[in-house]
Amino acid sequence: MADQVTLDVGIVRTATGGATGKRVLLAEPRGYCAGVDRAVETVERALEKHGAPIYVRKEIVHNRHVVQTLAERGVVFVEETDEVPIGGLLVFSAHGVSPAVHRSAAERELRTIDATCPLVTKVHQEAKRFARDDYDILLIGHEGHEEVEGTAGEAPDHVRLVDGPDAVDAVTVRDESKVVWLSQTTLSVDETMATVARLRERFPDLQDPPSDDICYATQNRQVAVKAMAAECDLVIVVGSRNSSNSVRLVEVALGAGAGAAHLVDYAREVDPAWLAGVATIGVTSGASVPEILVRGVLDLLAEHGFGSVLPVTTANETLVFALPRELREARAQR
Repeated sequence: MADQVTLDVGIVRTATGGATGKRVLLAEPRGYCAGVDRAVETVERALEKHGAPIYVRKEIVHNRHVVQTLAERGVVFVEETDEVPIGGLLVFSAHGVSPAVHRSAAERELRTIDATCPLVTKVHQEAKRFARDDYDILLIGHEGHEEVEGTAGEAPDHVRLVDGPDAVDAVTVRDESKVVWLSQTTLSVDETMATVARLRERFPDLQDPPSDDICYATQNRQVAVKAMAAECDLVIVVGSRNSSNSVRLVEVALGAGAGAAHLVDYAREVDPAWLAGVATIGVTSGASVPEILVRGVLDLLAEHGFGSVLPVTTANETLVFALPRELREARAQR
């Protein structure tokens, strides 16, 4: 049995090799969150039930490997609903869509399955609630991100986008006593709190959301990276460049003391030059990354002498989301 050593409160490392020389610290949790798992399975079950082609608006999740694999199975990814044949079957991605997109799909008589992550749906509901109460909603997020567009679309006359702390000075509101902040679910916790602090300086009556908007999985992956970063000469984050939470992990690793940090989709993108003079490498993956891609990186590192792998565990995730109701019978029959 492997040795277990508790080095910090709540952090357990399990040694699978020697503690000296080259080693890998492997973050746990990492990879698929419950919302991504639900979204990907939604498309897979829709294929089984209805056959190809299945249309998906945007990328079902932000990961190149997942999108390419599904495309090979007959999934057609489109930018907008007007690219789907009238009466076709369209899946909405995990990032959510605005009411305008739902209306557009209905006008084309599309059959739709909504794979929006329930945690994103929660933020949508919050936006609608505060808009009904005539609040100005300061939505902290990245301009152009699909999740932000979907949330803002729930209350376009009430939402003001705040893209980081530097954007705070340009924010205007109608009534400083009726202001609330919400956030994109995949942001850096630290940067979001810095933005909130700046907003509160400007608007002392700023209200907090009813519950935390940054998703549990995003926070857990950032905590795991922070726990190991200071010991790492290099951190490799497996994830795609259009994945907000994966990009944030690189930023968090650097901010927490890693010597260097890089984002890769596949093991083949790891530059051997990164490994020169390196003793400890941290490895993690974004919330939309299948584990097979992490294993590929670990295999490559082992070829370069990094065969000692020590998991760094900061949380255990057990949350599972139910499939959309249109597909629950299909799952039960499997």
